[in-house]
Amino acid sequence: MNDVYLYSQVCQDLSQVLTRKYSTSFSLGIRMFEKSLRAPIASIYGFVRLADEIVDSFYHVDQDKYLDRFWKETHEAIEQKFSLNPVLHAFQEVVHQYHIDREYIDAFLESMAMDLHQTEHDEASYKRYIYGSAEVVGLMCLKVFVKGNQQVFDSLKESACALGSAFQKVNFLRDFASDLNDRKRVYFPGVSPETLTDQAKKMIEQDIHQEFKLAFQGIKRLPLGSRLGVYLAYRYYTTLLNRLSRAEASTILQERLRLPDHVKYNILLQSYLRFRLNLL
Repeated sequence: MNDVYLYSQVCQDLSQVLTRKYSTSFSLGIRMFEKSLRAPIASIYGFVRLADEIVDSFYHVDQDKYLDRFWKETHEAIEQKFSLNPVLHAFQEVVHQYHIDREYIDAFLESMAMDLHQTEHDEASYKRYIYGSAEVVGLMCLKVFVKGNQQVFDSLKESACALGSAFQKVNFLRDFASDLNDRKRVYFPGVSPETLTDQAKKMIEQDIHQEFKLAFQGIKRLPLGSRLGVYLAYRYYTTLLNRLSRAEASTILQERLRLPDHVKYNILLQSYLRFRLNLL
């Protein structure tokens, strides 16, 4: 084993540790992928997580400066095919191996920059934010899932965008209270604490259900190596959406609803059985 290969392995391992520490649910999904896909998807997650931490956690530093530095270091890592930042080094390897478009990367980082200065959205900025923060992440992952098959990628692109968008909107609904109180942000256009009525909430949920419906058609056509992991994430988020739907708007304004661990493991078991029995 040469030193370059060893360094790459360590960087991939660190990205997987980061993924496990930050998200048990996402980690479970990754474990359902075929082995060759796990490290690349964890490397994408690690990249996304670092940028998200800059804008959502470290308020005591100059966040604009650090995000700008991270952006430059990302481009440098891709151009040099190397970084002393282990997460960026692992990510650049995935970018090159799976031909991930730079436009996706910049769109994501542009959405992170929006979080630093934009506290509410109109329809145009909302769509732009959803595309950059969620849809392109789905497209990055899809690049890995199809392993370079552009025809399959093109056929699944719309569904991947719909799934990423639906995931993000569920997050917005779940995190409405913390986004408002801790970060002073409201993502849904025309919605405020005063206007988040049960009817307004229902309209948001209907939009998300429509995106999940489109996304599911793509999940059924994913390559076998990634299908179970993505289906598991889909089931987790649709179950969470159903729980949010049963709550009143006043509850969403006050607390962050979650799925208990026993529900998550039931979803895992059910998803695995349906996959094995070819019942998706």
